[in-house]
Amino acid sequence: MSTVQNYDYIVVGAGSAGCVVANRLTEDPETTVLLLEAGNRDTKPEIQIPADCLKLLDSEVDWGYFSEPEPYLNDRIIFCPRGKVLGGSSSINFMLYVRGNPFDYDHWQALGNPGWSYQDVLPYFKKSEHSSRGADAYHGVDGELSVTDSIAPTTISQRFVDVCVALGYDRNPDFNGKQQKGAGFYQMTIKDGKRHSTAAAFLTPILDRSNLTVQTDALVTRLLFIGTRVIGVEYLYEGTLHQIGVNREVILSAGAFDSPKVLMLSGIGDAEYLQAMGISVVADLPGVGQNLQDHILLPVVYQATQELYLATTNSGIGEAGMFVHSEGKVDVAPDLQLFFCPLPWLPPGYSLVDSAFTGVVSLTHPQNSGSVTLRPAKGSASRTRSVGSAQSLDPRDPPIIRLNYLQSQSDVQKLVTGIQILRSLFHSSSFDEFRGEEVAPGPKVQSDRSLEAYIREVCNTVYHPIGTCKMGTDPMAVVDPELRVHGVEGLRVVDASIMPTIVTGNTNAPTIMIGEKAADLIKASPTRQTTRSDFDIQNPAHSLARDFWDESNGANGHKKL
Repeated sequence: MSTVQNYDYIVVGAGSAGCVVANRLTEDPETTVLLLEAGNRDTKPEIQIPADCLKLLDSEVDWGYFSEPEPYLNDRIIFCPRGKVLGGSSSINFMLYVRGNPFDYDHWQALGNPGWSYQDVLPYFKKSEHSSRGADAYHGVDGELSVTDSIAPTTISQRFVDVCVALGYDRNPDFNGKQQKGAGFYQMTIKDGKRHSTAAAFLTPILDRSNLTVQTDALVTRLLFIGTRVIGVEYLYEGTLHQIGVNREVILSAGAFDSPKVLMLSGIGDAEYLQAMGISVVADLPGVGQNLQDHILLPVVYQATQELYLATTNSGIGEAGMFVHSEGKVDVAPDLQLFFCPLPWLPPGYSLVDSAFTGVVSLTHPQNSGSVTLRPAKGSASRTRSVGSAQSLDPRDPPIIRLNYLQSQSDVQKLVTGIQILRSLFHSSSFDEFRGEEVAPGPKVQSDRSLEAYIREVCNTVYHPIGTCKMGTDPMAVVDPELRVHGVEGLRVVDASIMPTIVTGNTNAPTIMIGEKAADLIKASPTRQTTRSDFDIQNPAHSLARDFWDESNGANGHKKL
């Protein structure tokens, strides 16, 4: 690690937003940035091969989180992968580039977040993008992130789009353009046949900047405060705790599961809950860890009558899809997103087949919300909100995740409609040459009751958790519209956790946009630097913090404990 004085900024998490923020802040050679990542470098070969994305789940580059038993899913535990590597989840996702619907961002603004309307955020989407389509009103070509059209889509994926159009749905050549609804091909974050994660796009090209320090394998355990002002970060590296000071701001970009975890471990959250956990309260923010939202996935699988292959290992596994409203409404955002995959995506318990195709229905705006809380040590009490002691909390433990999928019956009915739409598409005569027997749910599963049973037994996550540090000004908001954490100084959250409501579609592109907008907000902010005068020498706690700050600003910017 470099020997430097306090960094101007510390970015916690080198994921979809963190890499963008680190890039933009270090454009000024006078600004120093430390980027801390709990995972390691993105050298695993499968990361670069688009068709190998499924091999990355539950691997060494995945946190491999699980939910608690879900009460509305027959007490099933849901696997919740998150990237643990440079690039974060952009290094293990399915590479679909979907911005969402203009309604999503206009709704954010209507909730009390000025500056987040669709017209406000569109320039930031374009800023990041190097589109293979060229520049137009919706796309940019000067950005670092390669966004390409599907490379040589398979015949059956092309057939899916044609069938959708034949059955009366719109053909949509650009889900990120003038309108979102309709059927078409997804754009993907691929460059020269390889995955283009935010690490590849925004971080690797700038590693030689002298004002940027990147530390991998660094697990942040807590933020350091003097009063309500952040003065540094504590992290675990090679079995030893380290502390490092910050002059201006800490930017927390650890994701929807780990950003609230770090805040709570640092004393920011619901005061009653933190006190019960034995944590000293820095800021009473009851919304920390609440408002967890995610998209719900449900597969419909058919045996194929002929071999189906991805055209190339440079192709993604979900080439085509459609956005549609379950009730046919045209004046609101679609509530269903469909994916078409020319391979079997079978739920657990269903027999494997050699060749199959899968339609996936995703609920874009589920009514449920869940939570993220801290995990006490084994043997501690565990209730709706776990209660333990300060000594029982290990920052290395995963958080407690409760998704609460399908608490609302209306969500179930929308998924039933999604299955019916997919069945009508696949039973078109145009699919006769490909379609064999339905494998899942199966031809006997027809009634609403049996379909609901199937849905509750097999539905899963689309890996899009958001909302646990939501933006706003209401009592449950965690950050303000400039992403500053309420009640403290020098701390922002910049990742998908700040979304007040979930977007209509995949969340990676919106998270990159959040990183872009946040960087501009940070640059424009008149943030004052921490100085020695911030410490009251009559206060013993301040005295200890001042000694730490003095040492951090000395010859060695990293203090081992």
